[in-house]
Amino acid sequence: MAEAQITRAHGSGGLYTHRLISNLFRQVFSNSILDALLDSAIIDSHQGKIAFTTDSHVVKPIFFPNDNIGSLAVNGTINDLAVCGATPLFLSCALIIEEGFSYADLEKIIESMQAAAQAAGVQIVTGDTKVVGHGEADGIFINTSGIGVINRNINLRPECLASGDKIIVSGFLGEHEAAIIQARLNLPVETNIASDCAALNSLIAPLLENELNLKLMRDPTRGGLATTLNEFVHAQNVGIIITENCIPIRDTVRGLCEPLGFDPLYLASEGKVVIVVGPEDAEKALSILKSHPLGKDAAIVGEITSDPPGKVLLKTQIGTYRLLDMLTGEMLPRIC
Repeated sequence: MAEAQITRAHGSGGLYTHRLISNLFRQVFSNSILDALLDSAIIDSHQGKIAFTTDSHVVKPIFFPNDNIGSLAVNGTINDLAVCGATPLFLSCALIIEEGFSYADLEKIIESMQAAAQAAGVQIVTGDTKVVGHGEADGIFINTSGIGVINRNINLRPECLASGDKIIVSGFLGEHEAAIIQARLNLPVETNIASDCAALNSLIAPLLENELNLKLMRDPTRGGLATTLNEFVHAQNVGIIITENCIPIRDTVRGLCEPLGFDPLYLASEGKVVIVVGPEDAEKALSILKSHPLGKDAAIVGEITSDPPGKVLLKTQIGTYRLLDMLTGEMLPRIC
């Protein structure tokens, strides 16, 4: 059924976003590359496979604990390439700036973008700048696109999932959105929550180099772990069971969520990866992740199952099972 209006929920990364993609964008733009619905478009060329992705960033506040919109834009695009098995190479940077925006703040943002790109070994090679009138935007919006290359032997797709495959997360979840909540609401509590924003290509590269039986990877941004896992098994003949006791979530994040009614399983991370790997390689993958600073808190949190197909279940601390649906609505808008 067609929607009457666009709401913030359509930009949440959850159920309404997926409906918008399925019912409009995918129907109108449909082609063999787009229809795969991966984090990056995978394009075959005579010289090899190319990954191409794009992302827009409207986070509020623009500066938040441990980071800002600039490095978030760079790292987010790098991660969309990396989780598809690509080596990120080049980025674009397009800016929409509101009249009256602080030049000093713009300088900080641009310098943080360059620092993030340089640290990840990529180059920002093209861009665009537009300025709109005062009150016609909200400070600054950034779009970044990225290009990377993929080894021909790498094929990470939901269709590769099989019962018994293990699910690994690379560390504590939900810290980015928790940091945004704390910064935006200016809550009268003392916490040390900071965004986990980071480029994941150096963490993921050793997994690819060791030729593990990797099935699928995704960074759990909007909609968090629960929505990401639902994306994995949507329209597939397999399901997922994860174990609550195994999921790494800091007490500070849980403590922030409880009085606000937020579920940390749906909070965004910007420096974590969810990996599905064949059971024979799960412990090796975990060991490789733990040897990297960004993966030292990695954990196996569940597995792919044959039943129930297309569903994600959480085994709770008391041994019962809870159905985890894709995020409906939006817990907090403009987190990235």
